[in-house]
Amino acid sequence: MIQAVVNAFKLPDLRRKIIFTMVMLIIYRLAAHVPVPGINAAALRQLFDSSQLLGLLDIFSGGAMSNFSVMAMGVYPYITATIIMQLLQPLIPQLDELAKEGEEGRNKLNRISHLLTIPLAALSGFGQASLLKQQGIMPNFGFTAEHWLVTLSTIATLTAGTILAVWWGELISEQGIGNGVSIIIFGGIVARIPQTVGRNMISNPWTLLPFLVVTLITVLVIVVVQEGQRRIPVQYGKRVLAMRGNRLRIAGGQSTHIPIRVNTAGMIPLIFAQSIMLFPGTIASYFVYSSVKIVADVATFATKAFSPQGSVYWVMYFFMVVGFTFFYTDVVFRQQNLPDVLQRQGGFIPGIRPGKKTEEYLNAVLQRITLVGALFLAGVAILPWLVRDVTETGSMLITSTGLLIVVGVVLDTMKQLEAQLLMRHYEGFIK
Repeated sequence: MIQAVVNAFKLPDLRRKIIFTMVMLIIYRLAAHVPVPGINAAALRQLFDSSQLLGLLDIFSGGAMSNFSVMAMGVYPYITATIIMQLLQPLIPQLDELAKEGEEGRNKLNRISHLLTIPLAALSGFGQASLLKQQGIMPNFGFTAEHWLVTLSTIATLTAGTILAVWWGELISEQGIGNGVSIIIFGGIVARIPQTVGRNMISNPWTLLPFLVVTLITVLVIVVVQEGQRRIPVQYGKRVLAMRGNRLRIAGGQSTHIPIRVNTAGMIPLIFAQSIMLFPGTIASYFVYSSVKIVADVATFATKAFSPQGSVYWVMYFFMVVGFTFFYTDVVFRQQNLPDVLQRQGGFIPGIRPGKKTEEYLNAVLQRITLVGALFLAGVAILPWLVRDVTETGSMLITSTGLLIVVGVVLDTMKQLEAQLLMRHYEGFIK
């Protein structure tokens, strides 16, 4: 792999792409340290240490939210907009038609996602700034006669930061190497590793070794599962296209396969499950000190039940991830509409009739392989709970969601570099 990277730097165009990606990532990381004016930094750090939900959102901001910088929203609103568009496609016929129009349709859907990102970023900025105001971190935030200009400027700044981050990510995708949005998130996760290592070394140096072992084993398992796929053979029948003189022009008759990945859903089920699991506890925490005893008791129970410190949380989290994995995989698979695509193109699975039988066969295979992927994601999700039993702490060098992102981005970037090198007659990463 090191030799392949050296070979990539020898090529001027690849060297320019790699350097451009690194420069854009450095610029984003510098912007992530520019805080929004009027922030109580000490109170902000204390809040993030006690809130798992904010820690989840901090991942997608590339670590910028823990500083509440101008990039605090990061690319999270854009990811949310993209997920919403994916979920709405089966429900809205117009969106489904756009998805079937090829590259032009995908570009239109992408523009809609960009437009949807703006209000989502503004709402996210307002909600999180309001939360910080309640905690005494942003005392000048609020639509009052005295502070309304500060409020509007804060929301506009956070929204502009999101748009700028998405733009930088797309520049990396177009002129650099890898998926730009994923690389921005990747840079934020990796940038926090030294801080995490230093904190664990100070508190308990002996926990670092188990952390490293667990992380390495997890990375190995993620790589194996992420690359795992079931290849379903497909045969295309021969077709007569035209007649030239006394000879027929025949096309088709080729054999190929449909790759069904073990983890088709990626990290999306983790995001859904963790957001839902943390939301009730976050809401209940505001009513713990209510003057009404019943409300206070229910809020206290909900806070404990949905707290990561309890075992009930992790058991529920496990099954939530499994459920969302099946749900999201089914949504993605239905959007692809493989049985109809095969039938239109004259393809068929050997031994399976086209149409309804092909659909039933593919669904059966998908359900079986998704079960493996769901159990894998759920196992990765509860790793902090398992690590706590081994190392007497609930933290990890990288969160389970972060590990999936890091490994996925590295694999994707390696494949892109390998493809670029193979086009220029260099050996790739895998020999």
